[in-house]
Amino acid sequence: MSALTRFLGDTPLKVLLKLLVVSFLVGIVMSAFGWSPLDVIYGIRNFFVDLWNLGFRAVDRFVGYILLGAAIVIPAFILLRLASYRK
Repeated sequence: MSALTRFLGDTPLKVLLKLLVVSFLVGIVMSAFGWSPLDVIYGIRNFFVDLWNLGFRAVDRFVGYILLGAAIVIPAFILLRLASYRK
């Protein structure tokens, strides 16, 4: 078994034939949906950009909730501490 056959997993001719068949099928599907290779690349890029933005939006919402709660909790804590300090 040659190094090339071992690397490809089969003989080069069989691998080439398999790649041609799969490429043809993927081309048909992409054509049916009206996709181009750049559409796929932009879609992948937009997915990761949206995921990145979603992560920061989640952090922003989390910090917003903390600040919203702190607007009630901190003054209540101070009032309770002052009330217990007098006793």
